[in-house]
Amino acid sequence: MVETKRFFADLPRGSRPKPGKTWKAPAGAKNVRNFQIYRWDPDEGGNPRIDNYEIDLDACGPMVLDALIKIKNEVDPTLTFRRSCREGICGSCAVNIDGVNGLACLKPIADVKAGPVKVNPLPHMPVVKDLIPDLSLAYAQLRPDGERRQSREERAKLDGLWECILCFCCSTSCPSYWWNGDRYLGPATLLAAYRWISDSRDEATGERLDALTDPFKLYRCHTIFNCTEACPKSLNPAKAIGEIKLRILEREG
Repeated sequence: MVETKRFFADLPRGSRPKPGKTWKAPAGAKNVRNFQIYRWDPDEGGNPRIDNYEIDLDACGPMVLDALIKIKNEVDPTLTFRRSCREGICGSCAVNIDGVNGLACLKPIADVKAGPVKVNPLPHMPVVKDLIPDLSLAYAQLRPDGERRQSREERAKLDGLWECILCFCCSTSCPSYWWNGDRYLGPATLLAAYRWISDSRDEATGERLDALTDPFKLYRCHTIFNCTEACPKSLNPAKAIGEIKLRILEREG
C-alpha cells in the first residue's frame, strides 16, 4: 500500500503547513498523548498550520474521534471537523490519521504508533476549513440521472457493493484520483457504478458501460489496491473496477 504520509511534501509554497499553537495538558495528567492537527481558516487566509493538543487519555474516550470531540468541547472550540453517527456507518468523520485514510470513530488511539497522533484532512481535496474537505466533485460524480429500481430477488448479488458509505477514504487514497480527479471517476464512484451494472434488472447497462469506456473515467486505475486497503467497511473497490473492465471486454468480444 502506498501510504499518504508525505502528501504535504510537494505542495505549493502557500499551502505548506507551518508550526501552530500548543495547548498543554492539565497539571498532574499522567497519560498524555500529543495530537498534531491540521488547521486552516479561509477567513484568516495564509498558510495552514499544525496545532498541538496535549490530551489526558485517562479523561478521554478510546477513539481518535473522542479526542477530537474533547478538544472541540474542552480545549479549542474553533476546531472544525465532520462527525455524525459514531458507528462507522455514515462516513462523515473520514480523515487522514498518521498517514492513512480512515474513519476517526473507528480508529483506536492505542492503534496509532508511538509519537504524536497526526490528523489531517483527506488528501488531495480542497479544504473548506480545518479537517473538512470539499467533496463537491466526488458527490457530483455520483449523481444519478434517474431512478432505477432493484428487485428483491437480485438483492443478494449486490452484497459488497451497496454497503459503501461514501466516506471517500478509497478515492482520496488513490494516486490516480489525486492527479486526475477532474476526469478519473475514482474508486467510490466506480464501485457505485458497478453496483448498478451488476444488477440483472438494469435496463441501462449498455449506456453505463458506454459512459465508462473512456481513457480517464475508468482506465486511470492502475490496480494499486490503496482503495481496498483504505476502505473502513472492508469492501473491494479494486475488484469492482476490474469487473467493469471485464464487462467492457466481454461486450467488445
